[in-house]
Amino acid sequence: MKTHLLKILLFLFGVASVYAQEKNDTTALSELLVTAPSKTQVALTPMDVTIVTSEEIEKSTESSLLPVLQNHVPGFFVSERGMEGYGVSGGAAGSVTIRGVGSGTGVLFMIDGVPTWAGVFGHSVADTYSANGVEKVEVVKGPSSLLYGSNAMGGSVNIITKKHNAEGFSGRARAMYGFYNTVKLNLSGGYRKNKFSVMAAAQYDRSDNNRPGSAFWLWSEYANLQYSASRHWSVGATVDMTQSKAHNPGSTYDPLENMWTKIARGSAAVYAHNSYSKVNGGVQAYINWGKHHLDDGNAPGTRENNYYFNLTDYNMGFNIFETVNPWRGNDLSLGVDFQHWGGHIWNDPKEGVYNPATDGEFNPSEERKHENDIAGYIMMQQGFFHNILSLNAGVRLQHNSRWGNIWIPQAGFIVRPVNQSELKFSFSKGFHSPSIKDMYLFPPKNPNLKPEYLYNYELSYRQTVCNGMLNFGAAIYYIDGRDMIQTLPPAPSEGRPKPMNANTGKFKNKGFEVDATYNFLKNWQIYAGYSYLYSDNQKILYAPENKLDVSLTFSPGNFEITAESNTIRGLNNGSPDGKVNYSLLNLRGSYTWPLMVSLTLFAKIDNLLAEKYEVVYGYPMPGATAFIGLECKF
Repeated sequence: MKTHLLKILLFLFGVASVYAQEKNDTTALSELLVTAPSKTQVALTPMDVTIVTSEEIEKSTESSLLPVLQNHVPGFFVSERGMEGYGVSGGAAGSVTIRGVGSGTGVLFMIDGVPTWAGVFGHSVADTYSANGVEKVEVVKGPSSLLYGSNAMGGSVNIITKKHNAEGFSGRARAMYGFYNTVKLNLSGGYRKNKFSVMAAAQYDRSDNNRPGSAFWLWSEYANLQYSASRHWSVGATVDMTQSKAHNPGSTYDPLENMWTKIARGSAAVYAHNSYSKVNGGVQAYINWGKHHLDDGNAPGTRENNYYFNLTDYNMGFNIFETVNPWRGNDLSLGVDFQHWGGHIWNDPKEGVYNPATDGEFNPSEERKHENDIAGYIMMQQGFFHNILSLNAGVRLQHNSRWGNIWIPQAGFIVRPVNQSELKFSFSKGFHSPSIKDMYLFPPKNPNLKPEYLYNYELSYRQTVCNGMLNFGAAIYYIDGRDMIQTLPPAPSEGRPKPMNANTGKFKNKGFEVDATYNFLKNWQIYAGYSYLYSDNQKILYAPENKLDVSLTFSPGNFEITAESNTIRGLNNGSPDGKVNYSLLNLRGSYTWPLMVSLTLFAKIDNLLAEKYEVVYGYPMPGATAFIGLECKF
């Protein structure tokens, strides 16, 4: 089956190339950015924001977005367990932290503003975030709960997909092959005719991976439709789907057999967007769903599990939002959100392994749960002295069907002391609702859990000088977390015979970040980003104390060569030996032929010095790996 799928994608690659060559009477059409409606412009918020562009994403040659964000966003870190795939369930990776907050549930991921977290476990599924067809990514470092509610406690990541806004047809195809029989193929294209546009993308990844028994494959598909009904109104629809299977051999100290996870996830939305001189906003309805089928595996030499675990989950809702300019220098954003989330879990007997005579009557352990949230918010920014100073304040009231109301305030200011500079200060509260799993499933469950929350204080500065050749920024922050959910051990004397989840945790994080991009000598660019984190919670996982990313790019003519260094110090990866340190060196090179179509040959070597390291304890990462590929833009 996989061989046939591979042949189909290679065929599509060839057809796309031939089609582009035959259309020699036209020229390549550029694409303009037209986004789905957003609740507000990130420029209006006093939070520290990093934008990763499509150029940076494409140059990385990565098929997953998370490694790209890790290398371009100070304070952002993601756990990895191998060369390809993050997986779900036991031994999974893909846990994202921003400034030490997150661990899979405290950072909200969205695709065109649609929240994509799993309705039962409350976390994002890392393998669903493909780099194909992405225009840019907006990363807000710090609580985004004022606009987005739960799961944005530590920050938000909004993946904005490409919309085709140029008349005619254009597209891109890429094929790449590398170590461990790794294949990556993707194809994307768009078409516009008058007021109607369509964009679609597909991706296929597969790899044997660097450890025996860790094979991985993934399919991803995306499409959007947009119709400009008038100068002021547009309507559209988007759909994004992913199917993957990841095998897990367990850790080196606790190996497993027969462990795998197969998931299918999707999201879809319809929206209407209005844009007038003093009013813009829209309405959006969405649904995110998932189906997981997995085997928890067994220790070598022991009996195979007699069941499969199954999960179906969803989160769905709608947003109504507008930003108005009632008077000069004022931006007033307000909206209403509704969300319904939950799911169904059960076990199925494994045919050929489950034996009623010896195992007894099968217990499906079936559960169905759901929750509802409704919220309203308002945020105002007022400019003074020709917008040299802008004051910002807002509040959100969120009502949950079980624990009632929670208030979320935010306030801050933006000062622009000189041209192309911004000094921002913000105070904000973030919160995270307990998941269905935390409240109702498995032995530590506690239906009386309340939301976790934190207070964030942040000061940042950004400046562009030398006619845009140098851009640099810095930020300092202090985070005070309260009522964090922890699993308490049994205490019969306190009426707790079993482990139980409870709101007992606290933490304080503080640190700073700096970054700079400098373009010099016409063909040279250097980027450096550094983050320092101190946390009084020394048990926090996947949040390094020091993170340094440096890249140097040389672009003579049609060539481009990039050397990239990533250094991590003080990472708690779960090892009993204490925190780990490692440094990686990566090289990328490409050559582009400007023919009737743009054809690029590229190659890269990751971990050139073959550093031995583990991001997740017991899961050794690969040594030096090499890849080569070809890309065609038409």
